[in-house]
This record gives sequence, C-alpha cells and structure tokens, in this order.
Amino acid sequence: MANVRAHVIISGMVQGVYFRAETRDQALALGVTGWVKNRPDGSVEGLFEGERDNVEKLIAWCRQGPPEAEVSDVEVAWEKYWGEFTKFKITF
Repeated sequence: MANVRAHVIISGMVQGVYFRAETRDQALALGVTGWVKNRPDGSVEGLFEGERDNVEKLIAWCRQGPPEAEVSDVEVAWEKYWGEFTKFKITF
C-alpha cells in the first residue's frame, strides 16, 4: 500500500469539543503520523501521513468528528509524501 500525505482543514463547530484529542486518538489507532491544531479562525488543521487507506479513514472520521462537533466542511489537499513524522501530536 502506498504512503500518502494529506493537509486538511476542518470547519464548523470543531473547537472546544475535543476534536484535536479525538483526532490524535484515531490517528494513533490507525498508525497515521502527523499533527493537528486549532486555527485562529475557529477551524482545525491537520497534516496526516501514512498508508492511503488509513489516511482516508482518518479523513472520513474528520467529516463527522466527536459527538459534540458539528463539521460543516473538510478541505483536503493531497501532497507529496515526505515521511516527515514518527508520531502524531497535537500542536499549537
């Protein structure tokens, strides 16, 4: 399976609802590396690397998010895979 890299922006009511922590937990369960952070405009941004199927599963999860979230949009930009990360973290 090919490795991929996806840059995502998740919009809606996605801050203050444990979106970052839940995204990290999902990524760790899927073996996806990268990071997730809050943006000043109220959205959440992430950079995900890993096997295509697992990255796509994480993106699919982001379209719904945790129970308290109300996701209105998920923008995905596929980028060249770098193998830059060894773990998944919440960043600021």
